[in-house]
Amino acid sequence: MEITNNYTNLDVLKSKVKNTKEDDKKLMKACQDIEAEFLKIMLKEMKKTIPKDSLFEKSQGREIFEDLYTEELAVKSSKGSSLGLAKSIYDQFNKTYIKK
Repeated sequence: MEITNNYTNLDVLKSKVKNTKEDDKKLMKACQDIEAEFLKIMLKEMKKTIPKDSLFEKSQGREIFEDLYTEELAVKSSKGSSLGLAKSIYDQFNKTYIKK
């Protein structure tokens, strides 16, 4: 069984990658999506720490609305670069995988 050096294959692939403006936009969109998912998980976990209020019953409709609101809040926050996580991921990917 022969083991090949994957690093040389990776270098060949890197040299073939053409970094266009369209690719940069797609990469940034993917990074923003990752940040949005991270924010959504973080907000849901933070919401779990709030004590339940027994005075008002939570209906299923209210829970759905709150989940949708949390998701939209995460998406809007990631597009506004609130954390800067998307930019950090983008920069790291460009530095590591794209030869300029």
